Amino acid sequence: MSKGPGLFSDFGKKAKDLLTRDYLSDQKIFISSFTDSGVALTSNVVEKGGLSSGDVAAEYKHKNATVGFKVDTESNVITTVSVTDYPSSTKFIASVKLPDFNSEKLDVQHFHHHAGVTAALGLNKSPSIDFSATVGTPTIAFGAEASYLTSTGDFSKYNAGVSLTRPDSNALAILADKGDSIRVSYLHHLEQLNGGAVVAEISGRFSTNENTLTVGCSYVVDSTTLLKAKLNNHGDLGALLQHEIKPKSFLTVSGSFDTKAFQKTPKFGVGLSLKP
Repeated sequence: MSKGPGLFSDFGKKAKDLLTRDYLSDQKIFISSFTDSGVALTSNVVEKGGLSSGDVAAEYKHKNATVGFKVDTESNVITTVSVTDYPSSTKFIASVKLPDFNSEKLDVQHFHHHAGVTAALGLNKSPSIDFSATVGTPTIAFGAEASYLTSTGDFSKYNAGVSLTRPDSNALAILADKGDSIRVSYLHHLEQLNGGAVVAEISGRFSTNENTLTVGCSYVVDSTTLLKAKLNNHGDLGALLQHEIKPKSFLTVSGSFDTKAFQKTPKFGVGLSLKP
């Protein structure tokens, strides 16, 4: 794939990951293994509120093609086929979820040195059409996305934004929900955090006059241990510790607290990711 502004869905991804990724409020076990022939097997089990759910997945890669299957505890079977760089800088993704035969979907992604374009079409009688486009460079990019419902002839969403990226920082501004909400974030890597980062995000909705300010940080204790924390203006505090037990196998412990109501029971989550 060519280097360029990337896709609109990747705008602000680093800041979002720092504030949301690996924070758990339940118990989770994830196990994966790989074979020399290119087959990856994964198993995922989650316990939440006394209920358990999970899935088993297999993925096979050969040259620029990937075929994946996933079966979950609700008897859903998801099949995905993707082909990369055929033609050059283009990726095709076809997926279907059974027994829902109306879930067939085809995605096309094209990357250029100064642009990125995606289109997704549901393969049914009244499909929705999703498309996005970005223009710019790896340093500054402008983008927009929209979803069109052929059944009603209406746009269900349209968003637009700008992303500024430097080696040690990233800034983002997105106008979303048909112009009703806005999200602005800034992430900066600091040497004092051993390669960690600090982030601040402001989100607001004009129709309800609701605003949320969230700040967070990550600190690399050593090559195997990561600490993360976040706090918003509503008093919601989250903390996370992740330790690499062995190469590519992680133990994650996280908790969330309402600092404005200490009488409420804190929520804790534990996750275990194993790669034999």
